[in-house]
Amino acid sequence: MEKDYTGKLISFEGPEGSGKSTQAEIIYKWLLKKGYDAVLTWEPGGTELGRMVRDILLNRGLAIGPKAEMLLYGADRAQHVEEVIHPALRKGKIVICDRYIDSSFAYQGCARGLGADFVEQVNALASGGLFPDLTLLFDLPAEEGFKRKKQCDFDRIEREGLEFHEAVRKGYLMAAEKNPHRVKIIDASRPLEIVSEDAISIVYRFLKGWEHNAKRD
Repeated sequence: MEKDYTGKLISFEGPEGSGKSTQAEIIYKWLLKKGYDAVLTWEPGGTELGRMVRDILLNRGLAIGPKAEMLLYGADRAQHVEEVIHPALRKGKIVICDRYIDSSFAYQGCARGLGADFVEQVNALASGGLFPDLTLLFDLPAEEGFKRKKQCDFDRIEREGLEFHEAVRKGYLMAAEKNPHRVKIIDASRPLEIVSEDAISIVYRFLKGWEHNAKRD
């Protein structure tokens, strides 16, 4: 995607139980308090169409093949970028997105075994080439993540076995290794307040660098 916007996209990633959604909301509220124009959104389900796709993807009664699953996530993402993310970026806003392209690499590319090439092709088409400016990866062992969640409420993805979710974590760590300039790993096994402090510190430094460069331009 040709960069026709002045805003910034910050994605929040992590395996099940990592607390990324809680941290996304904390950062969003912190940004508003600091006077930034920010938007909090998520995948799947950040649009009306996305909510319908989400219901399909997380339905425990459906058997969905890996490729169909990836394409459904791609449809959600395409609508999300067109309807929510890109318009907000064009208005100069900071977009906080709970899950984005790295989720597809970790879940479908690695844990589902589709591989990087297929996932990257779908991501490129769906996002129009729109990549995050910063990604916070809340890292947590799969077993620890499941201890934090109520198993009776597990959706279709969460119900996958421990081996699947360990592969998800490895996929995330691979994404971080491939993109160290963008993906910042945060140890999510620590108390929530300490994790939040780390997240705020990373976002603060990122925004200061962005503002400094904007002034130079």
